[in-house]
Amino acid sequence: MMTGKPLPVPTETSRPFWASLQAHRIDIQQCADCSHWIFFPRRHCPRCFSLDLNWRTISGEGTLLTYTTAHIPTLPEFADEMLQQLAVVRLDEGPHLNTTLVGLETGEIHVGMRVKPVFHDVAPGKTTLLRYTAHDKNIDLNTTAASPVVSATTTGKRQVDFRDLDAMRSLIHDEYSGWSEPFVVTQELIDQFAVLSGDDYWIHTDPDRARKEGPFGTTIAHGSLVQVLATRLRTAAEWEVTGFTNMVNYGSNKLRFPTPVPAGSPIHARSRVRAVGQVKAGTQLTLETCIHIVGNDRPSVINELIILYM
Repeated sequence: MMTGKPLPVPTETSRPFWASLQAHRIDIQQCADCSHWIFFPRRHCPRCFSLDLNWRTISGEGTLLTYTTAHIPTLPEFADEMLQQLAVVRLDEGPHLNTTLVGLETGEIHVGMRVKPVFHDVAPGKTTLLRYTAHDKNIDLNTTAASPVVSATTTGKRQVDFRDLDAMRSLIHDEYSGWSEPFVVTQELIDQFAVLSGDDYWIHTDPDRARKEGPFGTTIAHGSLVQVLATRLRTAAEWEVTGFTNMVNYGSNKLRFPTPVPAGSPIHARSRVRAVGQVKAGTQLTLETCIHIVGNDRPSVINELIILYM
C-alpha cells in the first residue's frame, strides 16, 4: 500500500473509470453516434460533440508511444520509486493514456513495444492505479515481493538518507565501484556532438585527414563528449542516496582528459565517493568518476563531480 502520496480524486464524469480499475478491468467511453473511443473521461464526444456516450470494457492492451526515465522525484513522497519509467501508451482502440512502466529494466524498453495493463491496488477497496508492463511479462503489484517500491531488499543496494550525515560519510572509500556496462563511442556520435557543440575540428570529424596527419592515426572523441557520457555509464555502486527532493550538479573540483578515445572505442566507468559535507542548502557529495577505454588501465576522463542533494 502507498502512504502519504497524492492519489486521484474521482469526479462524477471519471468515477466509472476508477471503479472499473478497482474491479481489475478497464472501462472507457465510446460515442454512440460516431463510435469514437474516448479517454480521458468527458461529458461529450470530442469528434462529433454528441452527449450520447457509453462505457465499454476493453483489454487495455496497446503500444508504447513514448517514455522517459525520471531520476529525480517530482515530490519527496515518490523518492522510494526512483527510477520511474513514465510513459504514454496508445491503446489498441486509439486513445492515448499516461502511465508508469513496471517490472522492466531500462534496456528492455523501446518505443513500439507491445504492452499490457497491470492493476496496482494502492489503497485496497478505494484506489487502484493503472500501470503497464511488457506484453510477455507477468507482474503482480499487489504482493510484497512484486511491489515497485525500491528498497534495499529488492535492489540489493544500501539506501542512505541524504540527511544522515554519518551514513553519507560512511560511503567515502578508497576502492572504486564495479565497472559499468561498456558503451561504444562511434564516429556518428562524435559527428553529432560536433554539430551540437560547434567544435568540428578535423581531428574529431575528418577520418581521412586524421589518418594521414593526426597524431593518433584516427579521429578521436571530444573530451567533453566522453565526460557527459558518464550519465550513460551507470557504475555498479552498492548504495543509493534517498530522501531528497532535488539533486543538482554543482560543478567539478577536478576535470582531466589523460587519454584520448579513438572513434569506435568501447568505454566503461567506475566511481568512488571522495568527500561528503553539509552546506546550508543540503548535503554535498563529491563523486570521482573515471572513464576508461575497455582494457586500458589509464583513464580517459577523471571527473570529481560535486552533487548537491536538497
